[in-house]
Amino acid sequence: MAHASRARVAVTAVFFLNGIVFASWYSRLPSIQEQLDLGPGTLGLALIGAPVGLLAAQPLTGALAATIGARRLVAASPLMLAAAVAPALAVDAPTLALATFTAGAANGVLDVSMNVEGLAVERLSGKRIFNSLHAWFSFGALAGAAIGGIAAAAGLDPLPHVAIVVALGAIAATLASRRLPPAEASPRAEGPRFARPSRRLAALGAIAFCALLAEGAIFDWSGIFIRRETGAAIGLASAGLAAFNLAMGFGRLTADGAAERLGAPTLGRAGALLAAAGLGMALLIDSPAGAIAGFAVMGLGLASVFPLALRAAGYDPAISGPAVAAVSSVGYAGFLTGPPAIGLLAELFGLGGALACVCGLLVVAAALAGQLAAHDRATV
Repeated sequence: MAHASRARVAVTAVFFLNGIVFASWYSRLPSIQEQLDLGPGTLGLALIGAPVGLLAAQPLTGALAATIGARRLVAASPLMLAAAVAPALAVDAPTLALATFTAGAANGVLDVSMNVEGLAVERLSGKRIFNSLHAWFSFGALAGAAIGGIAAAAGLDPLPHVAIVVALGAIAATLASRRLPPAEASPRAEGPRFARPSRRLAALGAIAFCALLAEGAIFDWSGIFIRRETGAAIGLASAGLAAFNLAMGFGRLTADGAAERLGAPTLGRAGALLAAAGLGMALLIDSPAGAIAGFAVMGLGLASVFPLALRAAGYDPAISGPAVAAVSSVGYAGFLTGPPAIGLLAELFGLGGALACVCGLLVVAAALAGQLAAHDRATV
């Protein structure tokens, strides 16, 4: 039991550090945009580099996790975190695209490996903890957004701010990785290294896509929306992202118990609909406070949706790596291609109109929530 407790602390720390480091550069997008003098459409195009890197990395990471074990990949998390400094080094739109490619690929490797390892720790502990691990990612993102707001208000350039966060995060990740569970606690798949799409796995991927597109929209555009659409001060621009992650973090802390009582499909359906309502609130109330409150409601609703999709896909340890990689890849395609698409739509319909499209996708996720029961085996 002591070993399981140490393993849980270690993998929780990795989730937290991933959140704080990558949220640091996301929270500085308004400053990066102003420094590089990019319009929303150009910024959206520059962000396309991230999904290309991530979509290349995640399926390969699933195969590697099935071959050598997720533990060895998570142990390399300091190198993955270091890639988050790249966007702050950009000098124009092309270099920003290259930087987001680097950050996206690194985040893809870390995301799949830490989720597979998190499911292994859940099995080791004998109780449901997976949503709580994602809660600590949200708390890390909250900390990253809060630090980003303070740094922006103080006039600190993005590069020194992100570099300091990355350096401290890499040191902490090195220490945490030493307490990860041994390799035998992370079963390796005996069969194929890549998942082929079954109907259920495709539905889980669609849920993940809608949920993470909505989350990516908040990471990339909430600060810009609050700054430009409500006239808030630059130091307040990251408050929406902070409120979103705070609500999401606390929602995920309670989601494991809620899923036990209500069932994963009911919880996922209610969460997706609540997230759509929260985003609508943020768009309709024309004030910084209203937008921040709406983003908080949205974060509470989205709290359980993506973790439930991953858990349903990776419930069987024999196929955990490839199945988690497949669903996560589709989900993060939404996370990283959605924001650039919103930038392009904003050129035509305004940022508020572009974000309104996300509400419809959340309704789609709610309609598919019946597939979130974890006892059905995904096909590989």
